[in-house]
Amino acid sequence: MHRPLALSLSLALLPSAAWSADAPATPAAVVAQAPASAWLPVPAEELLVLTIKGGRRVLIQLAPAFAPRHVENIRLLAARHWWDGTSINRVQDNYVVQWGDATEKKPLPPGLSTTSAQDYVMDLTTRRMRITPLPYADPYASATGFSGGWPMAMDGGSAWLPHCYGYVGVGRNVSPDAGTGAELYAVIGQAPRQLDRNIAVVGRVVDGMPALSSLPRGTGDLGFYTAKERKTPILSVRLASEMPEAVRPRVEVMDTGSDSFADYLRLRANRKDDFYDRPAGGVDICNAPVPVRMRN
Repeated sequence: MHRPLALSLSLALLPSAAWSADAPATPAAVVAQAPASAWLPVPAEELLVLTIKGGRRVLIQLAPAFAPRHVENIRLLAARHWWDGTSINRVQDNYVVQWGDATEKKPLPPGLSTTSAQDYVMDLTTRRMRITPLPYADPYASATGFSGGWPMAMDGGSAWLPHCYGYVGVGRNVSPDAGTGAELYAVIGQAPRQLDRNIAVVGRVVDGMPALSSLPRGTGDLGFYTAKERKTPILSVRLASEMPEAVRPRVEVMDTGSDSFADYLRLRANRKDDFYDRPAGGVDICNAPVPVRMRN
């Protein structure tokens, strides 16, 4: 396997006493003090802008490295404005918000790629990636870590995005159906990691989660809205690259290979500030979300 590991494992394990007195004391302080070099811009062609009723905006960062065929389909659907006029159809408490065509009869645009269960994982053996390992046991994967601003779970030569809060997956029917990307959902509850490698995870919400998590819960099976309940209309879905420069959102994520992120991980696992008396001594992949900041 050809992947050089980042040398941040030892940093994550150092006790807080080994750090200077003027070092940031909380993860939030690390984020606030991180230099410009510790941030990576999200390319406009990897940023999906979902606008729902009332003008509420949700920004979704796509992950083409992890789900290239599904992301290619999502870009095509956005370019064709296919989601405009569809709706949010399902809100299941402590689980997911799901959107798409409630009728399941709207024609899909031509040119969508065929997907399969093989698209649920990324082949690490064909890539050279700098991986910052998370040195704690994970019940759903043999190893976890971070690379290129993303968290990932790993097993041998395979890697995948975990089902963490705010992460976006592709709705599908029973296998071998792997979904086209026309039906999407966002996790709004405790991370349902049992879905890992059973569904394609294509990105994460980087701004606007309250617009999704605060929606009324559906009372039908699995949280789907019944005929008597009002679905939330989707006004538009656009790639940021399609929007004029003057109104295009700009987002940055922390470089997971940076010293700032190593400090951030150390403090997520070992909080010892005015509020915390007992450091946890560990953190799971979904409880160390990669910091994000808006640039306009």
